[in-house]
Amino acid sequence: MKTTITAKDMVVTPGITNRILKKTATMSRYLRPETEMFIRLRREKNQRIVEITVPMQGVTLRSEAASEDNLYMGIDKALAKLEKQILRHRTKLEKRLRDDLNTDEAPEFIETLDASDKAEREVVRTKSYTVRPMHVEDAVMQMEMLGHSFFVYIDSDTNETHVLYQRRDGNLGLLVPEA
Repeated sequence: MKTTITAKDMVVTPGITNRILKKTATMSRYLRPETEMFIRLRREKNQRIVEITVPMQGVTLRSEAASEDNLYMGIDKALAKLEKQILRHRTKLEKRLRDDLNTDEAPEFIETLDASDKAEREVVRTKSYTVRPMHVEDAVMQMEMLGHSFFVYIDSDTNETHVLYQRRDGNLGLLVPEA
């Protein structure tokens, strides 16, 4: 793997370089050797910020972590985030890369999912609660008070079950089932 390290407002010592190279070597089990990894280190006030970018064919993986006065912790956190992101999206990205390529060329990822990674999820907790008729505004307020990312309620106007959820962009979405 090709690793490029740049720094702003700080000096990259051989110890930092060695730590980064040692830690990024573990990513070689997920990414091909010719994959480039850009690591940008910067200092803002009392924080050390580590930003890692891995551009691939049509996809860019990115992670960022900050640590107060300890750059090594920031490096570890950013690499852990990147690894978690790779594991979470690996199959989706592989499929997308294959669809985009439409060739026999192998995708950027080396390792494929084995049976243990494909283990089915199981329901580990069941919770019952009373669903009351309410308006959307009341459901939004209730969801915010509970601190949940979704809320199931019965709409008082239509008497149907609706699901209110928080979208990744911060806005709200409403699922209205059709019969």
